[in-house]
Amino acid sequence: MEKNKLIELKGICKEFDGEQILKSIDLDIHDKEFVTLLGPSGCGKTTTLRIISGFVSPDSGDVIFDGKKINDVPPYKRLVNTVFQKYALFPHLNVYENIAFGLRVKKIPDAEIRTRVKEMLALVNLRGFERKNVNVLSGGQQQRVAIARALINEPKVLLLDEPLGALDLKLRKDMQNELKNIQAKTGITFIYVTHDQEEALSMSDTVVVMADGKIQQIGTPTDIYNEPINAFVADFIGESNILDGVMISDYKAKFAGHTFECLDKGFAPMEKVDIVVRPEDVDVVAPEKGMLQGVVTGVTFKGVHWEIIVDIQGFKWMIQTTDYSAPDTTIGLYIEPDAIHVMKKSEYSNMFGDYSSFSDEFDELSDVESVEDEEEAKEE
Repeated sequence: MEKNKLIELKGICKEFDGEQILKSIDLDIHDKEFVTLLGPSGCGKTTTLRIISGFVSPDSGDVIFDGKKINDVPPYKRLVNTVFQKYALFPHLNVYENIAFGLRVKKIPDAEIRTRVKEMLALVNLRGFERKNVNVLSGGQQQRVAIARALINEPKVLLLDEPLGALDLKLRKDMQNELKNIQAKTGITFIYVTHDQEEALSMSDTVVVMADGKIQQIGTPTDIYNEPINAFVADFIGESNILDGVMISDYKAKFAGHTFECLDKGFAPMEKVDIVVRPEDVDVVAPEKGMLQGVVTGVTFKGVHWEIIVDIQGFKWMIQTTDYSAPDTTIGLYIEPDAIHVMKKSEYSNMFGDYSSFSDEFDELSDVESVEDEEEAKEE
């Protein structure tokens, strides 16, 4: 049974300082859904969230909430609450009073406030923290207080803008599970913004991948990972070998100098396409048994698997395997039909693909840069 549409964005456009941040966004969000807006810094995801919350007005297009247009409804009258990366707790109030704040503003009786604060403390695993000063709490505990404060007002929708960005890796993982459990227990619709692919895949019912002010793809985490729509999505979600190819006919693709059987059809004969092969879907075999042969140029131990860079006719592939191959050895690659994903050519073709400049340090550097959110800078 399909869930009710709770929020509809129709043809949403937004410009800041002459730059188009959102380019005609259409998006349906359903009741009780955990939706993640995922994309690099500056793609428009935070602006989309702020338009839903009412902090930013669209230049054109409509925001529909429960069937009613709410473009002109101010933030405090919308049934949504926001949790930011900077938790914005009141430093002079203890945990209890921070959580109770919204109810006190509404002049709710003390007895009801006590009951509801107690429920919230249990929900976010902070029983016994009522009288604690928020300034002495850890980042994860402060985050839980911010979530409890937002949820106690019983919003229909909770908006979360990079809420785990300031936490260390282990705490982030714990809080991801926590948030998923909270969403399941409360049944409140969560709309979550992140640039962290793993976070989006592990938490969401629906992932909305954004780039350059447009929605590139909407789907379940499995769909987005296994069936990326273009080279941008394939590269942004996990590691991908992306190659130029040709669809010779239905179920036959040619790339890397070899013709492969695949599961894709519906392309024009000899149509130029992009081919995606995930690193974990390649089998390493003896050179003579491989469909392709290449020379190992780099090997990194990752704990669960080895990450091997292989040079095949000048194109550097990444392979993830539990079998070690020494640098400078020649190996064979065997690729099953279901490991090959064929995509239409797009504006992102030839922008991503091989691993000639790949290094973990380079990856981490780009992560650090993307935390500095360009959209907020544009808005301020």
